Amino acid sequence: MARAFLKLGILSLLLLGLPLLGVKVTGGAVTPYLSFPPATRDVAQPSFSWVAFFLLALLPLATAALYWAWFRCPSLPADSQSPRPGRLPWWGVAGLLWLGCAWVLAWTRFPWFAPWQRYTFSPLWLGYIVVVNALTFRRTGRCLLTERTGYFLALFPLSAFFWWYFEYLNRFVANWYYVGLGELGPLEYFLLATPPFATVLPAVLSTAEWLASYPFWGSRRAGFWAPRIERPRRVAGLLLLFAAAGLAGLGIWPRYLFPLLWLAPLAVIISLQTLLGEETVFAPLKEGDWRPVLVPAAAGLICGFFWEMWNYYSLARWEYAVPFVHRFQVFAMPLLGYAGYLPFGLECVLVSDQLARLWPTKESVCPALFDHSAPPGQSLKITF
Repeated sequence: MARAFLKLGILSLLLLGLPLLGVKVTGGAVTPYLSFPPATRDVAQPSFSWVAFFLLALLPLATAALYWAWFRCPSLPADSQSPRPGRLPWWGVAGLLWLGCAWVLAWTRFPWFAPWQRYTFSPLWLGYIVVVNALTFRRTGRCLLTERTGYFLALFPLSAFFWWYFEYLNRFVANWYYVGLGELGPLEYFLLATPPFATVLPAVLSTAEWLASYPFWGSRRAGFWAPRIERPRRVAGLLLLFAAAGLAGLGIWPRYLFPLLWLAPLAVIISLQTLLGEETVFAPLKEGDWRPVLVPAAAGLICGFFWEMWNYYSLARWEYAVPFVHRFQVFAMPLLGYAGYLPFGLECVLVSDQLARLWPTKESVCPALFDHSAPPGQSLKITF
């Protein structure tokens, strides 16, 4: 437990303090970044750049190539008997009805519903979470909601803290802002925003579990690339150094380093775990098992699609002002913005895994999703 609090303290110092340090380096005032509630306004950003667009497109293209290579590898037979799909449970049917009603209320403007119109996002996502768990239960006879209920419920408050952190980072890059909220005081803003923030981790983890129930996603693959790092702590130290510099850079060059909002926290958590001698959820990669990367990333992208779709016609919603690549919108999100949901899905799993390891069962997230008894893949040593 002491180690957990030590890690939490180091993470808080790095993740919260470094962007403010960057602001101080430039001689700026930190007070505007700590004010609450944040100003809701349109933010002027640099115009579109084809050079930036193609450079930032390299990450999603490389990710797509990774998915393509993984799915081309032959699947290995499952060690356990394949699940026999059954009927959707009654609470799944109720969740579908709830979701349908919440969707109608979110996208319409009934006069009688006007006092509650801006509160529709949380009901939508509660319905989504129940439905996805029901789909998983239909396939496997178990799901997070029924099998690990206490842990599942604990994800909600953790999720609120988790997304509030990204709201904090957005103070520096100003990539999104909220409209349709009206004039709100600090307490009212907090009470309005926290419930939808609390649905993020349960939604992504439930979606990852549902994807993993299908052999196409959840089966092991033979002969895939298995990277092995000879000196992991040295690599982790370098990664932590670059990630820390990136977080500080958000306070100095926010228009140019804004993609690090999604990448730097992921790098900090992984490198800190490695330096403390902990095994990360990505340990199966050294055996050629990339499911703990590919499935959560896909889950983040799927949830991202629904976040953007349901946001688009809602009264209280967010808009974007992304520098250099704000074009080809799918709903309100610029096309390349969806790439941020890939590392975000991994961050959701990493944070949820930390909670799982503190839980009485101490069962890591990924073993709960996958069977890791795959034979080694094609090992490639990386020496530093």
